Amino acid sequence: MKLRPFALLRRAVTLLFLLLVPAARPASVLAAPARSLTVFAAASLADAFQDLAHRFEAAHKDVKVRMSFLGSQQLAAQLAQGAPADVFASADDRSMEGAKAAGRIAGDPVTFAYNRLVVIVPRTNPARIGGLKDLARHGVKFVLGAESVPVGHYSREVLANLATRPEFGPDFARRALANLVSEEENVKAVVGKVQLGEADAGMCYRSDVTAAVSRYVTMFAIPDSANVLASYPIAVVTASASPELAQAFVDLVRSPAGQGALIAHGLIPAGASGP
Repeated sequence: MKLRPFALLRRAVTLLFLLLVPAARPASVLAAPARSLTVFAAASLADAFQDLAHRFEAAHKDVKVRMSFLGSQQLAAQLAQGAPADVFASADDRSMEGAKAAGRIAGDPVTFAYNRLVVIVPRTNPARIGGLKDLARHGVKFVLGAESVPVGHYSREVLANLATRPEFGPDFARRALANLVSEEENVKAVVGKVQLGEADAGMCYRSDVTAAVSRYVTMFAIPDSANVLASYPIAVVTASASPELAQAFVDLVRSPAGQGALIAHGLIPAGASGP
């Protein structure tokens, strides 16, 4: 059955209307957040800072927080090379000082949290590790962060501290380091190697042993007298595209709510001297 000219015209008008309706939607419906905030943060902060990013976005409806999680030394190097960012949160003062020496840090960094180290082994414990002294036993596959990585630097301090104790012996650190089978670029990679059974033992932050991770690993505490207190500084980045927003994020991290979120993810709040 052929359509009359009037029916054809009416159908054409209807189709045109349907095509134009989406374009007529309010800009607020289609538009993405008008502003973004880029935060460079140490890999060990991933869980806590994702939580804080959601809180920040809830309080700033037009802002999208973009997180970059890597080893602190990698992030500092990227900043030194001119990578754009608004906030830098490091797992050690050394990386923060490197970024500051490169002229990428505005003002003085402030410490917002601390962390301590632990030793982890696979839940199946194939090397039958029963304590810290076994890390130096011949044949144990040991994994650490590289020395340039904050967790790797701290781990070597711990081994040196243990070597001063009579029960470990002065050559303990040397023997433990001789067992290294891998040196990783960030702490999450260390945890991953142990989780997957690719290493018999590794050293990571206490905050990395989350509920999900603890299903696959067993944790050994390190005596406080031999442990280190990892320091986490934060600062606004020079030439931030949104310095006021960047400072607002730093303020959130340091606020009671922010400190509570850090505690919930296993970190030690600023001002505390221990867990």
